[in-house]
Amino acid sequence: MPDPSPPRKRKQRDADAPTPRERMERGYARAEERNQEVRESLPPLAEGERPLVVTIGAAIAALVAASIVAGYVAGVKVEGGKPHFVQVLAPALLMGIMAWGMWRARYWAVLGFQLLLVFLIFSAVFGLAVQVSTLGQFAATSGLLLVAGSLFYFMVKAMARIQMPTRE
Repeated sequence: MPDPSPPRKRKQRDADAPTPRERMERGYARAEERNQEVRESLPPLAEGERPLVVTIGAAIAALVAASIVAGYVAGVKVEGGKPHFVQVLAPALLMGIMAWGMWRARYWAVLGFQLLLVFLIFSAVFGLAVQVSTLGQFAATSGLLLVAGSLFYFMVKAMARIQMPTRE
């Protein structure tokens, strides 16, 4: 049986109307202008200066490294057995190096810490969506999500300042 609805007419495009590609390029150009304005408004870090959020991140990384080593020395068991030394050394060393790098306001360290925060954020969201079964678990997972998300958000501007050249 034939379709009783009338055939659709194609919308004619104005010859002066920009193509989707031209609209996208203009949007990128406007966004880059705004980004440049924001970059210029940020004050560069002074010699030896470290943003507060990076200092907080360095302290957290150092505490995590210390807690890994302290747990191993105290004989904490993981899944019923004591972990091998290498299983403890690798994450402790990684977090220790990251803490040192953030303390020295190094871009690579802040970027690495942000990567860990992203994993925590995704894990917390997954936990809220799938695994939370008690009010206590919900509160702890929501708290983790709030802290990790806040640190990530505030570290973005700190990273921009760290990577800026000094202005004369």
